[in-house]
Amino acid sequence: MAGHCQATEDEYDAVKWKAISLTFVEYPDDDIIGKFLAYVSLVPLVILVGFVTLLLFRRELHTITFFGGIVLSEGVNWIAKNTIQEPRPCRGNDTLHGGLRTEYGMPSSHSQLMWFFATYTVLFIYIRLHQPNSNLFIEQVWRHLAAIGVILVALLVSGSRVYLKYHTVRQVVCGGLLGILLAVPWFIITQVVLIPLFPYLVSWPICEK
Repeated sequence: MAGHCQATEDEYDAVKWKAISLTFVEYPDDDIIGKFLAYVSLVPLVILVGFVTLLLFRRELHTITFFGGIVLSEGVNWIAKNTIQEPRPCRGNDTLHGGLRTEYGMPSSHSQLMWFFATYTVLFIYIRLHQPNSNLFIEQVWRHLAAIGVILVALLVSGSRVYLKYHTVRQVVCGGLLGILLAVPWFIITQVVLIPLFPYLVSWPICEK
């Protein structure tokens, strides 16, 4: 492959880009929506930090399996990107906007992670947390709001990657579909195979500390 980024129209050169220095997420200068979406695109990082924090302080087995699924999904994404080798919709010369060398764009890892997280969370809310004898109105409202909220966040993160020109619509859609297709079987494996093993696993010395 000649490069990781494909050249786009000259209009990109007329846009001045600013960066969030912590993760080098760029957005068009003086673009309020772009700035908002740049911060939205950091949500996957917040999720990963949250998981690591929970694992360090609680070591709850379901959290471990959830995080394990995300790691597996990211591994699949890396393999897919380096196999397909489809460039991002950015400026040429192997750079991204301000000169940052980038990886391939198909599928979008942000989209894949968010839709894996959203799908697993929705399944967890409606299946794992479901109590047949509980019909409390407040509980039902909470479930629906939580499910809608996580889906909206996934949509925002996915849309931000297109708006900020880090991915094409196709790359984001493929990433989202792959995340969903991985989350569903992983949730089933967790419920059917891993959860029955939890009583045995909690007896391990590392879980008792």
